[in-house]
Amino acid sequence: MRHTQVKAALAALAVAATLLPTAANAASPSETTSADSPATAAGSPAAAVLATSAGRHAAAVLARAHTAGRVQVAGDAVRYSWPGVYFEGRFVGTGVGIALNDTVNDYDVQIDGATVATLVTPGRTTYWVKNLRYGVHDVRLVKRTESQSGIGEFGGFVAAPGGVVLPRPPDRRRQIEFIGDSYTAGYGNLSPTRECPAPGQLDRNTNADLSFGALTARGLGADYQLNAFSGRGMVRNYNGIEPGTDYRTYYDRALISVPGDVWRNPGTWHPQLIVVGLGINDFSTAINPGEPWTPESLVAAYKTAYQGFIDKLRARYGKRAVIVVSATYVYNTTALADAARQVVQDRNGQGDDRVVYWYYDNADLDYGGCDWHPSAHDHQIISQRLNDFIAALHLRW
Repeated sequence: MRHTQVKAALAALAVAATLLPTAANAASPSETTSADSPATAAGSPAAAVLATSAGRHAAAVLARAHTAGRVQVAGDAVRYSWPGVYFEGRFVGTGVGIALNDTVNDYDVQIDGATVATLVTPGRTTYWVKNLRYGVHDVRLVKRTESQSGIGEFGGFVAAPGGVVLPRPPDRRRQIEFIGDSYTAGYGNLSPTRECPAPGQLDRNTNADLSFGALTARGLGADYQLNAFSGRGMVRNYNGIEPGTDYRTYYDRALISVPGDVWRNPGTWHPQLIVVGLGINDFSTAINPGEPWTPESLVAAYKTAYQGFIDKLRARYGKRAVIVVSATYVYNTTALADAARQVVQDRNGQGDDRVVYWYYDNADLDYGGCDWHPSAHDHQIISQRLNDFIAALHLRW
């Protein structure tokens, strides 16, 4: 490591020592330890400034880990359930531990921009990345999977002996919120086949970090949320399932499966761009006997609900945010495209010219993911089309 890097690392250690006054646990190079393990590191200058797994509070966790996702403080950890939630940190040293408690979801661990591990339903653990070259490193943990009933817990980053976790990276100036369904979640996008019936096959082959939203945001250097729920529509869910609920039932929650839960914006989330992709599930299947819709009343209810949802977004994020009403190709119907376009036209007619319409068709898409969903290849194409569309908006962000 260069002399200037050494000086910077030592300076960072000194700064961190004033910020993190407790001692931390550490594992041997080959260990994966429980997140409740007692502290074992001692004797090094860094040991006095690291926090024990059991003693960390969520406020301290977020002081050393940046996230833009919807998280909820829970004791010595933060909880979450939306897909694509990520945590980013920096540390000085040769390794880092990641404290997790999640028996349902899968994660990628990235060091200095490269994925070094995929954790499959890791449970309660501290996963260690060791034997790095001594220096300043970036670490990123990202939730790959979508599981509406599974709640994950992140207990923070822990430095290996002789190192220290630095204060959290700053929020990015650009922020994008993606709202949608399975397309937005990256449902089955890594699957080698369109049929994914085996237990766990869908989860193992889903990676929200490779969804078009995540790709677009990272390409623009933006923080982002993927607030996506597969099978849900604006007023009607896929094939009429779970009548009486729709996407709006869950949107306000931090924890999707907890009725009445409400996400509290920490005051740092002010997206300049909001991309809404809801309607595939409303219109992609025929109305079943017993459902309270005709084709005409479904379109009318969809447009009315969409206007109300835009009102909610305006109240939450202000009048300057650009809201993209997104539509795409749906087999054997133009109902989605026609209704979404009308929503935008009506809104513009009311004087809100920062609501815009974006349509992407099926050209060059193979729909090779699970259940004929967009593949990773398709998400790259959709992301490029969205990038081109955003560029034409000339946002001042």
